[in-house]
Amino acid sequence: MTKGIDLRKLGEFGLIDRIAQRLPAGAGVALGIGDDAAAFAPAPGQLSLITTDMLVEGIHFDLSYSDPLSLGKKAMSVNLSDIAAMGGKPRHYLLSLAIPPAITLDFLDTFISGMLSRADQFGVQLIGGDTCSSSGPLVLNLTVLGEQSPDLLVRRSGARPGDQICVTGTIGDSALGLRLLRQGDRQGVAIERHLDPVPRVLEGLALAEATIPSAMIDLSDGLSADLGHILDLSAVGARIYSETLPLSDTFREHFPTVTAEALSLALAGGEDYELLFTVPPEKIPLVFSLLEKFGTPVAVIGTITAENTRAVIGSDGREISLNKKGYDHFSSRD
Repeated sequence: MTKGIDLRKLGEFGLIDRIAQRLPAGAGVALGIGDDAAAFAPAPGQLSLITTDMLVEGIHFDLSYSDPLSLGKKAMSVNLSDIAAMGGKPRHYLLSLAIPPAITLDFLDTFISGMLSRADQFGVQLIGGDTCSSSGPLVLNLTVLGEQSPDLLVRRSGARPGDQICVTGTIGDSALGLRLLRQGDRQGVAIERHLDPVPRVLEGLALAEATIPSAMIDLSDGLSADLGHILDLSAVGARIYSETLPLSDTFREHFPTVTAEALSLALAGGEDYELLFTVPPEKIPLVFSLLEKFGTPVAVIGTITAENTRAVIGSDGREISLNKKGYDHFSSRD
């Protein structure tokens, strides 16, 4: 129990020791928390992958409806999702915190529990980081290290004309969940999808090891924007068919008719953390058979084109115009 323990009296090094005591010895870790730097041994013949994501209170999360356990899980998940998008295996991570005075030790303990549980789910080990005080918002920064052999690494730049565009799971639930939270709701499938997304680590690794995707990315900023990154780096275009978009039962309960508003939420809402990938047509049967083993649904939603154009096609064959193209931190400023 942490009742009565003051974070100010515990101090920075006391907090670090408190976190370190909860960690098992990590495989391949020569030096973990306690030295000036961590040391670990990469697996032979592997490329090291590294990704980092910063979550800022008031921008990425709201403590009026983000509980610390889910926040810890989500902070871990959004980084693991980046490794999954490259078909990599996550191994280690670093945690940095900027902590304002209002944050209690109970909050931090619960946050750490959430983060460790999601990390343990995928065999990832905390090996270091940093903490400091903050006069402003709570800031969470995780850096995840992973690995993959050079010949299996999946990039964004490999899409080719004729490839089919696939997406795991369903889209739009997280954006719907955020909308419902802002309206005062606190429970439901969409809300859970927003507060506690589960990254497709196992699926991304399996797809890469089966050499199926020609390009892949995770859905963080919205399908429209994230597909755009693949198209730009691959110098190709795409046609997406609205009727094939994977929308959950929960999403369809709120939008019985797939209106322009519903499509905008599904395609540009963001934070789905599903995998979007392109596949040569002859490998599509392999996609379904492989992901069926994980119980993970997958949908074919469009085709890569040679023309550098992007279109969403409605059920009547006409192109649909969308107002939003995805989240951008700087263009989204008030």
